[in-house]
Amino acid sequence: ADGEAAPKWGSCPAAGGCAAVAVLVGQRQGSVTRWVSMQYNPGWNGSSVNLLHVRAVGSNDTLHYVWSSIGAPAVLLVVTEGTSSALRVNWTQLLSPTPDGAIWIEPAGSVVYSTAVVFTKVTAYETSGRDETLPSLLHTANSSKVEFVLAGAAPRGNSSWFALEVATVEEAGVVQRLRLARSIDDEYTPTIFESRNDSSTLSFLQWKATAYGSQAPKREDSIQCHSGSLKAANWTLPRSSIVLAYFGEGVGSTYTINAVNISFGGEDGNIYEEKRYLSWSALLGFGQPPKDTFSPLVISIMAVALGTPMVLLVVGSCVVLFAQGKRYTEYEPIN
Repeated sequence: ADGEAAPKWGSCPAAGGCAAVAVLVGQRQGSVTRWVSMQYNPGWNGSSVNLLHVRAVGSNDTLHYVWSSIGAPAVLLVVTEGTSSALRVNWTQLLSPTPDGAIWIEPAGSVVYSTAVVFTKVTAYETSGRDETLPSLLHTANSSKVEFVLAGAAPRGNSSWFALEVATVEEAGVVQRLRLARSIDDEYTPTIFESRNDSSTLSFLQWKATAYGSQAPKREDSIQCHSGSLKAANWTLPRSSIVLAYFGEGVGSTYTINAVNISFGGEDGNIYEEKRYLSWSALLGFGQPPKDTFSPLVISIMAVALGTPMVLLVVGSCVVLFAQGKRYTEYEPIN
């Protein structure tokens, strides 16, 4: 019609148009290969908005990650059957006051599971009592890393601490839980935010209880982080355009929304006050979260701890036997 703006459409096609790289990741069940392609603002000519689509194609399924800071920062995760599914974006509708329906996957029947993680709020408080870089999160072909960086924000007082609120959107019938993964090979116990159905883990958000106060982090730059309990969100989500665009305007009533608060600083707040920098990383993915094996350092320590007593026992036994044999040979036979 006259006077109406022409819709702007974008897509990441099943083949062509995207730079691709093969990623081979070894897992306990064998090796997993995925072809990963990325598009920034597909179909939109400009950098005034931010939407990144990461498409990871396996042998019989496809993982879609849609990252965006349009509205509240959020990531949309969708897993589909087959290798030909594609993301579609109606930019005119996405940037309108009513974005529901602006993002979808084709073919629609290929969608097996979808969820979203929304970073709803960052709060700064005064103290009131209480990959290759660290924390070296283990990656698989079914996961992606998200990093939260706070740089240059003025603290509100001595030993300030900050809180990040993370909310998830899940389909009806999916159970969420927060658990600690215990390991003797971990200075900071991993925390895992899982979404499960009756038989298996569908998706996860995993992090270690530490942040860092440097762009080139070392262990002395570590800042403890604490996570609260998992709570049902009885409030309205901040307007995150990609969440509304995919799940629809009734996301709060149709889907389950849970949230957890993750806080940083407190007693370690002096590190941030000195460098005005804080980074925290998490692993976001589908299926079971990866499990770390023992590191070479821990294996060496265990070998020394267990092997040294055994060596001492063997050497001591040899010395005793040698001494006894020598004592017996000092006597002359009677006959």
